[in-house]
Order: sequence, then C-alpha cells, then structure tokens
Amino acid sequence: MKPIHSKGNPFSALRYPNFRLFWSGRAVSLIGSWVQRASQSWLVLQMTQSPFKLGLVNAAQFLPYIFLSLYAGVLIDRVPKRTVVLWTQIGMTIQALILAFLVYTNTIQYWHILCLALLQGICTAFDNPARQSMISDLVPREDVLNAVSLNSAIVNGARIIGPAIGGLAMDFFGAALSFLINAISFLFVIAALLAMKMPVKAASSKPKNTIRDIKEGLSYAVKTPTIRNVLGMVSLTSMFALNLNVLIPVFASQVLNMSATGYGILMSSMGAGAVLGAVVLASLSYHGPQTMFIYLGASLVCILEMTMILPQTFITASIVMFFIGLTQIAYSATCNSTLQLTAPDHLRGRVMSLYSMLNGGVTPFGNTIAGAITEFAGVGIGFFFCGFCGLFCSLFLYNQQRKHSNDDPLAADD
Repeated sequence: MKPIHSKGNPFSALRYPNFRLFWSGRAVSLIGSWVQRASQSWLVLQMTQSPFKLGLVNAAQFLPYIFLSLYAGVLIDRVPKRTVVLWTQIGMTIQALILAFLVYTNTIQYWHILCLALLQGICTAFDNPARQSMISDLVPREDVLNAVSLNSAIVNGARIIGPAIGGLAMDFFGAALSFLINAISFLFVIAALLAMKMPVKAASSKPKNTIRDIKEGLSYAVKTPTIRNVLGMVSLTSMFALNLNVLIPVFASQVLNMSATGYGILMSSMGAGAVLGAVVLASLSYHGPQTMFIYLGASLVCILEMTMILPQTFITASIVMFFIGLTQIAYSATCNSTLQLTAPDHLRGRVMSLYSMLNGGVTPFGNTIAGAITEFAGVGIGFFFCGFCGLFCSLFLYNQQRKHSNDDPLAADD
C-alpha cells in the first residue's frame, strides 16, 4: 500500500526503502566528493598560484557535458538508470584513486589534474542526469520535490563537513589522504545501489535511433514553455552566477590569507546555509514547486555575490556565504523538481540531461571568464562581475516570463 503523503513532513520521501538506501549511501559519498573538490582546488592554487589555471581545471571537469549530455539522455531513457549510476560511481572511484597515488608518490603535475578532471567530467556527464531522473522512480510524484530537497540537504550537508575535513587533511597529512577518502566514500553508494530492489520495466519495442531520439528530446524542451523557461534560467545563471568554485578559494587565499583549513570552513558556511534552505523547502514541498523561488533565489545569490567587492573579514564573508547557500538551494531544487514533474517518463532522462548540460556545460566558459577577470582585476571585481551579469540575466528572464505568463503553465505556480 502506498504511503499517504504527510503534509509538512520534511522527511516524507525517506519512507520509501529504495530512496532511503540511495539517500544514505549518497550522504556518505558526497562528503568524500566535497573533500576532494576542496582539496583539488587548493592543490591547484598551491602548484600554480594562478586563478586562471584553476578556472581551466574546473572548465575541464565540466567540458564533457557539452559533448556527451545529449547522448547520455538517450542512453538513460533506454537502459536502467541504476546501471548507469553504478558504472559512473565506479569510474569516479578509479579517478580518485589515481589522484591519490600521484600525490602520494609526489609525481603529480598540473596536466595530470587537468586530464583527471576531464575523466571525472565524462563520468558525471552520464551520472548527473541518470541520478537526478532516477529520483522520480524511487518516490511517487507527490514526494518528488521533497526527495529533491532532501537530496539537496545531503549535498550541502556534505559541503559543511567535506571541505572542513579536506582542509584539515591538506594541512596535516597532504592531499593524497583527501583523494583516498573520496575513493573509499564511493563504496557506500555502490553498496546502496546494489541493495536496491527496482522493478523491471519492459523494453520498448520502438526501433532505436539515437539522432531521432535526441531530436525528440530537444523538440519537446523547446516546445514546452515550462521546460524552456527553466532551462534558459539554468544556463544563464550557471554561466555567470555560479562560479564560486573558482572565486572562493582565491578569496580565501589572496584576500583573507587563510590556510586550507580556513578555506574549508568558509565553504562549510555556504553548506550550512544550503542545508537550512533545503530543510525549509522540504517542509513546504506539499505546495509543489513555486516559480518565484527560481527567480528570487537566483537574484539574491547574485546580489550577495556583488557585496563581496566590499571589504570583508572572515566573519562577514562567512555570513555572506551562509546566505548564498540558503538562497541558491531555493533556486536549484525548484528548477530540478519542476523539470522532473513536467517531463513524461519516457523523456525524463533526456530533459534532465539537458538540465545537466546547461547547468554544467556552460560552466567551462563561466569558470574561464571568472578566473581570467579575477587574475587580472582581483577577486572582488570577479565576484561583482559574476553577480551583476547573473542578476541582469535573472531579471531579464523573469520579465520575459511575466510577459508570456498567459501562455506559460509555469506561471500558474506563482
């Protein structure tokens, strides 16, 4: 018997065994991922002293999204999503082990990190849309927003713990331990995936044609106002506003003169705000996705980024990071759940692959721009530029959505 949706229960999605397994495994794995993410950024800065080169590493990590996401969406709609996620997790385990070995043997070079970032990007180009679209297979429709919010809570809970662990590991033991921690953490989500009992779906009798299937997904996204508007917002916001993985380590190192531990704590502040935002959003999930959270959340993130041009102390910067995390989660979780609830089952993988492509595929350009501006004009200007451009895009798209609200079902959520 299907559980009755509990109004206002922030943990309603955890009543479903498969989601509970997946969520708990990911909770451990994500801590390792944030340990590696923070340590890798700090390692690149230590090796190169170049924000631009740090931007290139982050760009390499997201570049495969551009070329592989559309094919990934077709694959995800054809084969079991759990199978795709299982193999991508194994791939990322291997990548982390290689990094740990190179650092431990003191043979690591910048080009190694660049190539391994590209390998991770290939894995995540398939992993992200498969993992996100799988949520709708683990919980009923009325709990999708709750599940997405709870998933965001552990992502950002890991952002609190992971960077702090990574900073301490870097300062006291070196980066090799950070990468090894990440490799071990993947074992938990792999075990959870193997333990899940998923229903077997009948294979489609429709002839398979990759190009046709890609066109079908693109056509649906372009012709569906809800999907089109959200994807437009995701692409422009990701391009300009969400370059914090480049800006924050440079700010911590060059403005606050902090060690890796201090940088980790600064990242943790943003994670703390995001966890609070995710819990609040989960509590309100019975209302369904609210369009205003997309535009308001993205605009507030941009305004907060612009304030970083002002003189900052560690305390004030931590407060700004806390509220950036809180407002970013309102934007990102609402975008994700809106797409999942709008797309039909047979197209959900392709829609979520477009989401991943636009969310991550534009990041190479945004990271490169942010890194270049920061290197030549300073990190304060970098924050202000990214925030200003992101705010302009958010307001422009909100105005466009209002103009066409009579024809756009997304507006009905307001």
